[in-house]
Amino acid sequence: MAEEEVEKIIRHTKRIFINNLDSYASKCIAKFLSACVVGASLVETDEPEVEEGEERLSKDEHPKVKEGTFQIVGTVANKNERRPTYVLDEYFQLKREELLERLMECDIIIYNITEDADQMDEASWVISALHAEMARFSQPKMFILISTVMTWALSKPVDADDPEIPFTEEDYRRRRAHPNFKEHINVEKLVVKMVPIHNIIQPAHSNYGMGEQVFHFFFKTSWLGDLPKVPIFGEGTNVIPTIHINDLAGVIQNVIDHKPKPHYLVAVDDSKTTIDDIVKTIAYVVGPGKTKRVPKEDAFLTRDLRVRTKIKSNFIHNTFDSDAVYLKENFNIHWVCESGLIDNIDRVVEEYKQTRGLLPIRVCIMGPPAVGKSTVAERICKHYKLHHIRLKETITETLAHLESIIRMEDGETEAEDSATSSELLETLKENMDQNGGRLDDQYVIRIMRDKLKSKQCRNQGFVLDSFPKTYEQAKDLFYGETEMYPHYWKYVTMFVFSLDTSDAFLKNRVLNLPESLVEGTSYSQEQFLRRLARFRESNVEDETVLNYFEELDIHPEHIEITSSDDQQYLVVTERIIKSVGKPKNYGPTSQELEEEERRSADRRLRTEAQKRADTERRETEEAQQRAARWEEWSKCLEEVKKQEHDLLEVQSVPLRNYLMKNVMPTLTQGLIECCKTRPQDPVDFLAEYLFKSNPQVE
Repeated sequence: MAEEEVEKIIRHTKRIFINNLDSYASKCIAKFLSACVVGASLVETDEPEVEEGEERLSKDEHPKVKEGTFQIVGTVANKNERRPTYVLDEYFQLKREELLERLMECDIIIYNITEDADQMDEASWVISALHAEMARFSQPKMFILISTVMTWALSKPVDADDPEIPFTEEDYRRRRAHPNFKEHINVEKLVVKMVPIHNIIQPAHSNYGMGEQVFHFFFKTSWLGDLPKVPIFGEGTNVIPTIHINDLAGVIQNVIDHKPKPHYLVAVDDSKTTIDDIVKTIAYVVGPGKTKRVPKEDAFLTRDLRVRTKIKSNFIHNTFDSDAVYLKENFNIHWVCESGLIDNIDRVVEEYKQTRGLLPIRVCIMGPPAVGKSTVAERICKHYKLHHIRLKETITETLAHLESIIRMEDGETEAEDSATSSELLETLKENMDQNGGRLDDQYVIRIMRDKLKSKQCRNQGFVLDSFPKTYEQAKDLFYGETEMYPHYWKYVTMFVFSLDTSDAFLKNRVLNLPESLVEGTSYSQEQFLRRLARFRESNVEDETVLNYFEELDIHPEHIEITSSDDQQYLVVTERIIKSVGKPKNYGPTSQELEEEERRSADRRLRTEAQKRADTERRETEEAQQRAARWEEWSKCLEEVKKQEHDLLEVQSVPLRNYLMKNVMPTLTQGLIECCKTRPQDPVDFLAEYLFKSNPQVE
């Protein structure tokens, strides 16, 4: 190809539509393609383009149209408040007519039907709608369907005598799908029938990388370390096809640039590994290093294995070796994990931690005895899901572990390990007998170092409670001659908090402790005073534990304790949480969330019942008070009426006497005369009579 043509291709910008941009595969593909230059895979380069893309994606800026790069648009299942930086535009709950208009604006349409069953119906409609609108195309559009190799799951071998002979693209008409994937094969047939320029990419059903999906259960189980052995479902002896999600995106980039003729292209890497090998590798690198086989039916009972159809992919054979050869010979792919997951496990684990935001938090809490270090440490561990490391408990745990190894008789422990454990246990016990139950520093450091080196502490982190106690212990613990990273602690943030208060406060706090807590502990008066004196003496020298951290540029934060009540330690905990920041580990499990939801529902029901009872009680009391007030008011009203009546009666006596003496006789006589004469106007007659008969008128 001429250089002018290549430059012309590279300068051209293409618009790519991808469905379900917030799903695992679509999101990773979109991120990858958004950093790719159109036509770049047609040009041989030495540097893998994915690295440049990852650097660009890390910048927190609003998406812009960059000349020559792919523009990514697509649908999302959930509306985000902030659009991802690698997406030019996203669509949420579009009507089908609106979706078609958005598709008409794109040069390439990618539909992924591997993660959401609802997308198959939409993909079928899109294929038919685009076919009906082909006359409106200003230029040909490419349609890429990302399906699944499970449409080949029940296909008969090419050669019955040699079932390991791989399938080729010419065998696609002979394929038989797994019963759960018949809809996928129907969509594939519809693409072949209706779309002139198309490619059906069937990625190895076990994609990995960038946070994981199918293998996420095994990574998470290993990371958390809650199970002593990571389960392997079924025999796990069959070879399964795999591909890194960025390598799948690289295949799609090459399909867009090269426009190959094959209808079907299975994207696989060079690995020929079994699920047994993969899980064992994950368990060794991330988790406890041990696995156990469980019935494959148990996978359907495991709550964290949400995509159950993907589990079945772990039980099909890799019969697509020729496709890996085709990819190498015809495409210019900058492979991320060409040789597979196991050979690139360190890179995959690093991607897993970065994508999931899993970073260990290491906290050290120092201070005099009885200041409340363990109280604060327990709260910090609960908030961040860290491991609480105390010297006494760690020594007890180590001794118990060594004894359990020696007692094992089921063949799980090799004779050499058992002999080593027996020798170490005997040495520790002998040293404790010689020192009155205490261990020399060399054994203490060894035990504590092994604890900090454990996968759980290295994964989630820990809270060191009151250890190390001296400068030398700190130096030996973190920088001793050991295979543990010699400069590891310098480059990882470690938070150190020093709690302190006056001696008088500490003595008073210990004196007020319940007798049940003091008995059998080092908080008896004599022992506590000796411990406190030793602590003060060891922290007036130049070489203290806090000085050691200062030398590492880890500056301790000093916190003064002024009260022994619970509120004081709540404030201290909140201050430490503010300094450390947000959790960098997995949140609560589904069981914990359900349990917390159940407790919240119970509390809510109790609160609502209490509110109803309080409301009913208040209403009853108010009704009783209203009735009592009404009765009292009625009595007062009757009394007032009686008093008013009596007052009026008393006030009317003089008036009645006056009327009876001066008015009634004359009026009575006037009425009698009126009856006798019967005048035409009785009122006028009576008035005239009274006027004439008024004794005051002369």
